[in-house]
Amino acid sequence: MFDIDQPDPIDEASVAMPLEAGTKERRRARILRGIKRMSSSPSLFQLDRGRSSASPYAAQGSFSCVSLAATPSSSRHEPSARVAPGQFTSNQSFIPRSSPAESSALKDIDARLARRVPNIPTAHLNPTTISLPADVAASRSRSGTVRKLPFDFWARIPDEIRVHILSFLRPKELIRLCRVSKEFYRFCFDGQLWTHFDATEFYMAIPAEALARIIVSAGPFVKDLNIRGCLQIEHYKRAEVIVKACRNLINATLEGCRNFQRSTLHNLIRANEKLASLNLTGMTAVTNGSCKIISQHCPQLEMLNVSWCKHMDARGVKMVVLGCPKLREVRAGEVKGFNNIGVAEAIFATNNLERLVLSGCYDLDDDTFKAMIHGSEPEVDILTGRAIVPPRKLRHLDVSRCPQLTNESVAALGYLVPDLEGLRLSGCTSLTDAALRPILASTPRLTHLELEELSELTNDLLSEHLAKAPCASKLEHLSVSYCEGLGDAGMLPVMKNCISLKSVDMDNTRVGDLTLKEAADMVRSRSARTLARDSRPRIGLKLVVYDCQMMTWTGVREILFQNASIGQPSKNGGSPTYPTEIVGLKCFYGWQQTVEQHTQRVLRGDFAAAARLERKWADYMQAVEETGAVGAGHRRRQRRAREAQLLHADEEGGGAFAAGRRRARTVAASCAVM
Repeated sequence: MFDIDQPDPIDEASVAMPLEAGTKERRRARILRGIKRMSSSPSLFQLDRGRSSASPYAAQGSFSCVSLAATPSSSRHEPSARVAPGQFTSNQSFIPRSSPAESSALKDIDARLARRVPNIPTAHLNPTTISLPADVAASRSRSGTVRKLPFDFWARIPDEIRVHILSFLRPKELIRLCRVSKEFYRFCFDGQLWTHFDATEFYMAIPAEALARIIVSAGPFVKDLNIRGCLQIEHYKRAEVIVKACRNLINATLEGCRNFQRSTLHNLIRANEKLASLNLTGMTAVTNGSCKIISQHCPQLEMLNVSWCKHMDARGVKMVVLGCPKLREVRAGEVKGFNNIGVAEAIFATNNLERLVLSGCYDLDDDTFKAMIHGSEPEVDILTGRAIVPPRKLRHLDVSRCPQLTNESVAALGYLVPDLEGLRLSGCTSLTDAALRPILASTPRLTHLELEELSELTNDLLSEHLAKAPCASKLEHLSVSYCEGLGDAGMLPVMKNCISLKSVDMDNTRVGDLTLKEAADMVRSRSARTLARDSRPRIGLKLVVYDCQMMTWTGVREILFQNASIGQPSKNGGSPTYPTEIVGLKCFYGWQQTVEQHTQRVLRGDFAAAARLERKWADYMQAVEETGAVGAGHRRRQRRAREAQLLHADEEGGGAFAAGRRRARTVAASCAVM
């Protein structure tokens, strides 16, 4: 093998042959002169000489190598080796056979040429020539590197993984993505992505035709349908198309769909026998006949909401209660006809209801309510005077704004609802302490209690019964708004014992600053302090105390001071501690802006700025109080009040007190400098 990238000058005298040797000698001389011209041709230097010079016998092929003679190993082991186009070997037909004399001379030349070959292992003495494909060679000649084809990841992954990836997108994003291509359109409207269809987030941004098309495409797969407030489905034909497509619903919310025809609603109920939750709030198409169809075709129903359905009454609720044995929740707010004893007896006979909402049912009276709790003419215990009936499974009861209820009927809940967690009696204005005493004594799981507008309640109910009740340590929400007979005497024991409170509504009551102070201390004692300076506290207790006549700014200041207080390190070299819970306050509107600014600074961890705002606001409020005093120093107190107002406005960041005259403010500042 001879590499033309390493030419060796050949002496013409050493290879000259006499012309009279014959034709063979002349051919031999002509071949050698041609080889000499090829080795000195400048066109060969344009090829890649570096690779061939560095490794003339490497395993990879080279464009600059020419095979002149077969090596011994090559002739023995590869007699019929294939040669790539454009390459020269000794086996080609245009080289004639030589005589013995010529062979000896050629051997001498080969020996001298072999001395130019570097000392490399024997395994690399057999070169292999490789011809690149035409397209690869063209791309390499243009860019210098082989260009790889792009890997189509989306086309190679299985369809199940594609659907799983698209399931992380919201419905609005899927609708936008379907415009990319037909393939994306097919996957974006795959039924597996629309098993839960909630149109409340985007129904206002798309036309009715598109909304109907989506529901029709994914109809057989939809299990949870929520088209609450979708008024654009106004044409009955669109509603019919939607009803025909959805036949596997489990949860359906049609609240506010006022344009649903009665026949369309009935077809939807008949076509979905697996319904477990049905919300028909405010629909004009709901009647007692609709309730009868529900009782006949929905045996799996667990929740029914027919609040504010004006074209039905309590008899429809009775049909559903008797026809659906798995019913757990009934919401029938402002539905008429609950003074029917038959309806009450049906509710008592089931004893499966866990949530009963009858708010605004003005027809509900004492006899009907007692029949719901312990039935008609129950057996009564002589010693205790209580009805001997199985306890009710009620966990949440809402009979607010039922003015006909009195102490006699509400007290019947005592010792019959041991699992009660939420009780709402707001608006039952005739109730007194006697109605709530047996309930508080027998409901250890009570967490939510709403007693708004019960003006007959006294402090004794809070201090002696609620604060000492079994549910005191678990109570989380308490509302006594507009209970004008309640004050600090009743709320202080509640704040001390009810340590799990998260929200308390006390507006329009007689509570004062002591209640606020006790609430701040309760939150401070129950919450753990932290040593991390960058920690952010959260609101652990929300208080509503506006329009309370006994409340002053000093009580509000106590809340602000406790929220921004930092525990000072001990003398032994301890670290300061920071609060993890604070009190959220809604107070008099004139102070609310300052309270909100202070709360924002505490929540973002700027305790120094919060404490500075609290001090300046206290100075301002004290100066305002001094201006109201008559006698000597009245003008001086007014000036101090104005200065305190300006300083507080600067600290608050241009709040409600920053509307003073700019001119007077500049003069005051210049006088301070002088």
